[in-house]
Amino acid sequence: MKEVLKYYKDFPKEGIVFVDIIPFLQNKEVFAKLMKAVGEACTTPNIIAPEARGFLFAAPLLTTSARVENIVPVRKSGKLPFAEGDLHEVVIEKEYGSDKLYYRLSDIAAGTPTSNYFEVTILDDVLATGGTAEGLAESLQSLKVVRDGKEYGVKVKEFVFIVEIEELGGKSRLERIAPVRSITVI
Repeated sequence: MKEVLKYYKDFPKEGIVFVDIIPFLQNKEVFAKLMKAVGEACTTPNIIAPEARGFLFAAPLLTTSARVENIVPVRKSGKLPFAEGDLHEVVIEKEYGSDKLYYRLSDIAAGTPTSNYFEVTILDDVLATGGTAEGLAESLQSLKVVRDGKEYGVKVKEFVFIVEIEELGGKSRLERIAPVRSITVI
């Protein structure tokens, strides 16, 4: 599937080679093949999906994967309405600077717990240095989520990426937390 990707040198800043995954969305057969592979790689009922491209690949799993039951959106500041105490902030380090992302505890609680945990898959588009996924995983695994009066932990069972940029070493950074599955490695 590497052959459908496009690359843009020095975007969004000098020294970065941007991997454009939009071509996966421009061909029905390619997208169907990709979603089948993503569905097989995701083994938990709860998917953590960072914006915006993580949403593109997580949402179809609600109808194509028998395992997936809940999508937890992770958004940038000001994008998620929230009740007091529901919004959780995560500071992440990306290859071109730091950022803040947010998710709602109620979105996790809407999912399906497994024994004493909500097992989750972090699904994102591109694995570069692993900063976004690592920050999310550490934040999630420090949580206690209440559902129906019972307290649950959150366990990241796996990371799934559409594309992994192997030379940037993000996989080894994340494997200390959970297994990493990449659909396409470049």
